[in-house]
Amino acid sequence: MYRATTRGVQVTVTPRFSPERSNPERSQYFWAYTVEIVNLGTETVQLTSRHWIITDALGRVQEVRGAGVVGEQPVLPPGGQFEYTSGVPLTTSTGIMGGSYNLVTPGGEEFDAAVPAFSLDVPGESYTLN
Repeated sequence: MYRATTRGVQVTVTPRFSPERSNPERSQYFWAYTVEIVNLGTETVQLTSRHWIITDALGRVQEVRGAGVVGEQPVLPPGGQFEYTSGVPLTTSTGIMGGSYNLVTPGGEEFDAAVPAFSLDVPGESYTLN
């Protein structure tokens, strides 16, 4: 589990390798990840967009930007939470992913809430850090 809090918005990510959707012989690896977003602040916020930075074991970087998450732009009042599950494919057996969510207050103030960088690893494999 990985967690970051920005201006009272807590983002927790739990990744898990999906062997049933992976094919290592073809260099196809897939991870599902569940994100929980909790508004610990005192002001309502709406998630309007996402920005992901995905890096594989060879250092190849892919950036993904888009509106909302899983087709939604959730509104989180104080104490509110939103949870969703999505996935990411890689051609290597390890990688890292992180990014941010753009949020807006009822007054129109925008800010980015950090999504903590989280590790994408095939369980049981050994890795060498360079």
